[in-house]
Amino acid sequence: MAFALPLFMWLGYKEVQSQYTQPQAVLVLGGSTKRLEREKFTAEFARKYPNIPIWITGGSPPKFTQRVFAKAGIDSKRLHLDYEAVDTVTNFTTLVDELQARGIKSVYLITSDFHMRRACVIGEIILGSRGIELKPVPVPSETSSEPITKSIRDGARAILWVTTGYTGINEPTNKQ
Repeated sequence: MAFALPLFMWLGYKEVQSQYTQPQAVLVLGGSTKRLEREKFTAEFARKYPNIPIWITGGSPPKFTQRVFAKAGIDSKRLHLDYEAVDTVTNFTTLVDELQARGIKSVYLITSDFHMRRACVIGEIILGSRGIELKPVPVPSETSSEPITKSIRDGARAILWVTTGYTGINEPTNKQ
């Protein structure tokens, strides 16, 4: 119980801090290629923040993604499309060093609501390891939340990456 108070204080501090930090970029975890839901949601969201860049990792083919953003009036120069990732953990590991190199300290994280818990666990570990905060922006869906076991498994993989440079699949994605 002695560790609980510092843990709750730290979590409270993180929550208050995130309320006052204005994200400098949008990070979208690409989803289903069928309906472009995350991309369409992000295009509308990005209209409210016309000066911040948008990274999309995975997801729909470039021409479809670019068409969605063009239709919404989003300048293509704001888009950074990344297709290196093979799963949710590598969505973060393939981009974290680039975000850090650009001086980004906070991002809006966009993914489907059912996927957000796992994305936040992974993002807090991987982005947090570089001092980057995330502000979740869930895309509404009618899908039930993923099982917590996926969050635990991928949280462990994120910790593995932070400590070793390996994600638990294939070669290291740490570009240091």
